Amino acid sequence: MKLSERIKPISYLKANAAEVIQKLSEHGQPFIITVNGEAKAVLQDIDSYEEMQEAIAMLKIVAMGQEEIREGKFVTLEEVRKRFQKKHGA
Repeated sequence: MKLSERIKPISYLKANAAEVIQKLSEHGQPFIITVNGEAKAVLQDIDSYEEMQEAIAMLKIVAMGQEEIREGKFVTLEEVRKRFQKKHGA
């Protein structure tokens, strides 16, 4: 579905809610809802929303890891090996 087909005024959403929900499920692409010609909201199916939330969570974890590296809050592989050998006598 082209982007131009996914931009709908709120009046269309009100009159065709069931159809919009069906198309969301079928295509997995969001609708952009306009009010007075301006984009005001995005409507998407739950599966796409959950995938997006999981992706955002993963990106946050990566960003936190990068910040810890910049702050020097990490242990090198060699240090992990030394600690392991000391603890387990290997």
